[in-house]
Amino acid sequence: MKTHAMRSRRIPLDDSWDVLVAGGGPAGCAAAIAAAREGARTLLVEATGCLGGMGTAGLVTCWCPFSDGRQMIYRGVAEKVFAASRAGVPHVDPKALDWVALEPEQLKRVYDDMVTGAGAEVRFGTFLGAVERGADGAVSTAIVASKAGLSALRAKVYVDCTGDADLAAWAGAEFAQGEEGSGEVQPVSHCFLLTNVDEYAYGLVRRRLWPDVVEKILDSGRYPEIPDRHLCNSLIAPRTVGFNAGHLWDVDATSPASVSRAMMAGRKLAEALRRALAEFAPAAFAGAHLAATAPLLGVRESRRIVGDYVLTLEDYLARRSFDDEIGRNCYPIDIHTAKSEIGDRSLHVMERYENFKPGESHGIPYRCLTPRGLRNVLVAGRSISTDRPVQGSTRVMPVCMVTGEAAGLAAAMACRGAGDVHAVDPQQLRRRLREHGAYLP
Repeated sequence: MKTHAMRSRRIPLDDSWDVLVAGGGPAGCAAAIAAAREGARTLLVEATGCLGGMGTAGLVTCWCPFSDGRQMIYRGVAEKVFAASRAGVPHVDPKALDWVALEPEQLKRVYDDMVTGAGAEVRFGTFLGAVERGADGAVSTAIVASKAGLSALRAKVYVDCTGDADLAAWAGAEFAQGEEGSGEVQPVSHCFLLTNVDEYAYGLVRRRLWPDVVEKILDSGRYPEIPDRHLCNSLIAPRTVGFNAGHLWDVDATSPASVSRAMMAGRKLAEALRRALAEFAPAAFAGAHLAATAPLLGVRESRRIVGDYVLTLEDYLARRSFDDEIGRNCYPIDIHTAKSEIGDRSLHVMERYENFKPGESHGIPYRCLTPRGLRNVLVAGRSISTDRPVQGSTRVMPVCMVTGEAAGLAAAMACRGAGDVHAVDPQQLRRRLREHGAYLP
């Protein structure tokens, strides 16, 4: 690749922050809330125009389970966000904890209020562009780009919630990406909304959309854009159904060119699904309108940092607990269809590995949030330190909020000392998390 040497220039510097959170998805929002409520001067930078990530800009309109089959285990900030989001879906059973629909516009306001209410500052339309690191292994400066041009931000501690571990990777942290050897990552989805859906007919046909209706669509051969059976959906508002459906392979979330191609292909796939549903489930979808495709691509997998501990499949299957765990997780290992598996209708992706029984879960160590070799950086969300199978479980929104809250609280604690996130007392961190409602049995 050709290179260009920028002319020496000076850019504005804001060094007034204790904690800088990069990325305003579920993990970033929880991190900003947790850091700010501890009194840390906290800035959250977000590339899009809203908070919430996949649940808002990504149009993923359903929460993954919040319970272990017996009780809610994703608590603290996660529970508060989940409870507040229920106001947007009054048609949903108020006692339901698992696979609960959400309304993206209402959820945007929930995150706005909770993040700013905790005292954090937010900057939308602000992209992380570069990271400067000192010889001591500490990040000294983050360079961001916005409508104001380039500017520099400094904080005592940085929390990487970009989803792709951009800040940590650019600072030199070790990371893994995809399947060992091949580098293959999970397919992405481009979520969308259909409006003008007949609610009564949809209620009757919903449980048959997968696999019965979608298999008829595939067997017809009339929709070559639709590659497989992935068709998650939920009623989110009057006559409005959200779809997390369709797959696109060979997408590198760290490549703007790759993401751009996927966005265009995803829009075509969404329209093909609308037409196919209108043909094969006409009572519900004959008059359906494709109202929106997500402005944010539904990425399931990219970089995973290598932290002080790497959570493994063996840990998951053993339901292992850890002295420094900052949360529990019970979501199945959900690795979506590989390219080589297209057409295999016997495959049930959430049954690749043994699922937990009711009441079972495993711990997530604090050490999975601390990248090796970086003194003042924490990582939360789908990029925490795990092996590839476990990342297929810990990547979902409830877990991201749990790791985000722990990272934000730990960042504030590190600020009171020398900024070394590896020196945070995990027992003190766990005590503070419990005081804010975390599930840490």
